Amino acid sequence: MFVNEQIAAKEVLLIDTDGTQLGVMSTEKALEIARQKRLDLVNVAPNARPPVCRIMDYGKYKYEQSKKERDARKNQKQVTVKEVKLRPNIEKHDFAVKVKASRRFLQEGDKVKVTIMFRGREITHPEIAEGLCRRLTEEVADLAIVDRLPKLEGRNMTMILTPKS
Repeated sequence: MFVNEQIAAKEVLLIDTDGTQLGVMSTEKALEIARQKRLDLVNVAPNARPPVCRIMDYGKYKYEQSKKERDARKNQKQVTVKEVKLRPNIEKHDFAVKVKASRRFLQEGDKVKVTIMFRGREITHPEIAEGLCRRLTEEVADLAIVDRLPKLEGRNMTMILTPKS
């Protein structure tokens, strides 16, 4: 953002402190008006024809902008990925516990990475793991959508669920 003498344009559209347009004038005249008010001439729209300049206290403007950015960062929710690990031959109760944990993570707004770990010869039956993924997806269908379909990666099958907005 260009301020005072940094403004290179010959003519600018000047806006006063209260937001009223003072019209198109030379940069020198606009700078003179800003100095009379003991404020800065700030180029707020450099790509416009002619460039739009506003009379304001630049230090105060920068402070308020940084304050807005801080507040925006503070209000942003950090999306984390929680992982639920299963085995292909999981018991019904254990599966229910994993579903309950997944539901809790999704309600908190976190993504859930479902990992099904294969040991030994279990890897020869990936359809069992896909069935488990399908069952888990059906159990949490009211809270989540499938972000990434089940995919076999080495000795693990992974799937990612994202909470519905």
